[in-house]
Parts: sequence; structure tokens; C-alpha cells
Amino acid sequence: MIDPKIQAEFDQANNIVFLTGAGVSTASGIPDYRSKNGLYTNDQSDKPAEYYLSSDCLRDEPEVFWQYEKSNMYYPDAKPNVIHEKQAAFTHQKDAVVVTQNIDSLYRKAGTQNLIEFHGNLYTVYCQKCGKKVDYKDYLKSMYHENCGGILRPDIVLYGEGLDPDAISKSVEAVSRADLLVIVGTSMRVYPFAGLIDYRSANAKVLAVNEEQLTFNFPFTMIKENAVDFFKDLQVHA
Repeated sequence: MIDPKIQAEFDQANNIVFLTGAGVSTASGIPDYRSKNGLYTNDQSDKPAEYYLSSDCLRDEPEVFWQYEKSNMYYPDAKPNVIHEKQAAFTHQKDAVVVTQNIDSLYRKAGTQNLIEFHGNLYTVYCQKCGKKVDYKDYLKSMYHENCGGILRPDIVLYGEGLDPDAISKSVEAVSRADLLVIVGTSMRVYPFAGLIDYRSANAKVLAVNEEQLTFNFPFTMIKENAVDFFKDLQVHA
């Protein structure tokens, strides 16, 4: 059962922003990155996972990059879970925005209206030579664009690359307008995403839904609970 005071905060909020990370998608069968079974900690490759997700790898070893991406990053059959679905419902019923670090497209599948993909999306693929977009299914078959022979890549932010300035400005604007910030499925330790919280209004309430305790140097409400259980019980009211 949701604490009535917590439910009331969602009901009374005028501008909600969900700040989310990989923990939102684990219930959909997509492993996160930094847990004990995550991609970064459980990787058996010769080099750290960060290298295979870097602009250096794409430039110097494009076939290695492609093989790693298609073997480790794509879960096309994954479906949104109740966390995605409830947050998407909030974007339809209230002035709510989802700012996510996730690149798995599950928020899109859930029909999220006001979505900012801070690190891009794996399922948007384009040719580095001619710039044309191609279906991700074609990318999983070949790293080369059949039209011009250029090397394809997903539209995600790799290590060594800068963030999309538009995503940054929209995220900062959304956070600064919010009267309720809800952190879900992220430790908020990875910058620059973690720095978004610094743009919050002095009057904004902050909730964190996570099984592990988070710590911040400002007042916030910690809901130490599985986010799936929390969002199952949370009601969406216009």
C-alpha cells in the first residue's frame, strides 16, 4: 500500500519530473550496468565494457564495436513494465516529464509523451557517411549501409562523446519547473545526469524510489522499496 501522504504528493503536484535509470528496465529483462550481475561488472571481455561503448572503439575497431553492441545491448523483444507504464500514464494525465538515462526504447513502447532520452536511443540508427536513418533490424544484420557502404551506428552517446545540447537544455528546463522530482532506478552518481538535480527549485519535493539507500546533501524522501511494487500501487489521477 502506498502511504497516503506519498499518493497525495503525486495528486497535488503540478509539474512532475521522473529521473530514471537502468533499474527501471531490469524488470523487463534488461540487465543494468553497475550491479553485481551488470554489464560493467560481469563482463568477460578482454577490455572493460566502457571501451566497447566508446567513440574510440567505434572509430578504431568498428566491427568489434558492432559485434559488442548487437550481442550485449539489444533486447528487441523486451516489453515495458509497470514502472514505464505508470510514468507514461502520468505524462498523459498531468504535466509530467520523463528524463531517462535508458537507451532501450521501452519508454517509447509504453507511449510516454514528454520523454527526454538523455543518452539517446539504440533503436535509432543512422549511417555515419550519408546521415540517413536505417531500421535497427538492418543494423543487427550488417554494420554497413547497403546504399552507400558507410558504417552504421546507433544514435546513443558513447564514452568520449558530448551530450546532445538540446537534451541537456530541455532536461534542465523540466527539472527547474518541477514541484515534484521522482528518482527511480538510478544511483544518481553518474554525471552529468546526476547534476540535473542541482537545477531543482528550492520548493521542489524530491522522492527517491530504490531498494538501496541513496544519499543527498538536501532533504528528500527515501522510499526503500522495489519500484515495481511501488508503481503497481501508485494511482494516476488527473
